Amino acid sequence: MKERRLYLGIDTSNYKTSLAVIDDAASLVFDKSELLEVKKGSRGLRQSEAFYQHSMRLPEYIAEALRNIDPSDITAIGYSAYPRRLEGSYMPCFNAGINVAKVLSSALEVPAYSFSHQEGHAAAVIPPKETNRSAFMHLSGGTTEFLILEPDEHGYDMQIVGGTKDISFGQLLDRTGVALGFMFPAGRYLDEIAFGHMTDSFSETFELPRICIDDGYFNLSGAETKLLKYIEEKGLSDASTDSLLPPVTALFRYISDILSVSAMYLSEKYDIKTIYIAGGVASSTTVRELIRNSCGLDIRFGSPVLSGDNAVGIANLAKRIHDQ
Repeated sequence: MKERRLYLGIDTSNYKTSLAVIDDAASLVFDKSELLEVKKGSRGLRQSEAFYQHSMRLPEYIAEALRNIDPSDITAIGYSAYPRRLEGSYMPCFNAGINVAKVLSSALEVPAYSFSHQEGHAAAVIPPKETNRSAFMHLSGGTTEFLILEPDEHGYDMQIVGGTKDISFGQLLDRTGVALGFMFPAGRYLDEIAFGHMTDSFSETFELPRICIDDGYFNLSGAETKLLKYIEEKGLSDASTDSLLPPVTALFRYISDILSVSAMYLSEKYDIKTIYIAGGVASSTTVRELIRNSCGLDIRFGSPVLSGDNAVGIANLAKRIHDQ
C-alpha cells in the first residue's frame, strides 16, 4: 500500500491550462494554472490554438509537479474530457488533457477518471463531504447556467433549471472590455474599475434594459447591444477611467441583480437554502460584494482562485470516485 496517496487533476479549457495535485486529506499539494495567450483585440481563441498551447505547456507543468512529489505516490488521475456531462458535449481543446492523462495513467499504472469541465467547477467550491442536493450557478466565459445537482458514482448528476438563452455573463464582460480597449479575457480589468465605485450613482447617465427573468431564464444580448453602442458613440475605447465608470458600474449592477433574483427564485422553487457559485465571473470582487449585500441567502463562492478554471475540482473528483 502507498505510504502517501496523491490525486492528480488536469483541466484544459479554452481559457486556461491547469494541473493540480491533492493529498488524501484533500489538501492542495501542487497547483499551476495559467491563462492562454490571446492577441490584443481578439475576443477568444480558435480551438486549434488552444489545443496547441495546452499541448506545449502540459509537459512543463507535469515536470514541475513531479519535482515536488514522488510519482509513485500518485494513486489516481482525473481529467476534464468535455464541457458538460451531456451526450454530444465536445470541445477539441480538452483532447490535450485527455492525451496526457492517458499516457500518465499507463506509465504510472494507476486509473484515470474522466469528468466534465462543469463538474470540476462544482467540485472546486462544494465541500467533498456534501451529499445533499445543491443549487449551483456556473458562470464561466462561455456558460451561464443554473443547476440542481447531486453527487453520484460518476461525479455529479446535473439538471439545468435556468440561465441565459443567448450570450453568457462572461461573454458580455469580455466583449464590453475588448470594446473598451482591454485585453481578452477582460472581466478582471472591468472588475478593478468597478470595485470601490459601486456606491456612486450613475443611473442618470447610463441604464441597461429592464431585467426580465422567465422561469429562471433570461437574455443578455439587449444589454450587449446597448453597451457596445454607448461605447462607440462616446468614443470610450482607451478612454480615462472616469469616463468608463457609468457603463462598467451599470454592467456589474445588472449582472449582480440578475444573480440575486435568480438565487432567490432557485431557493424558493427547490427549497434549497445554500447556493454555490463558481466560474470566472464568480471571482469578481464586485459581484461577490453586491450579491452578499442584496440577496439575504447563504451564498457560497469558494476562493477567488478556485472560482475560475482550475484542475483542483477535477483532482477532488478523482479522489472521491477512486475512494468510494
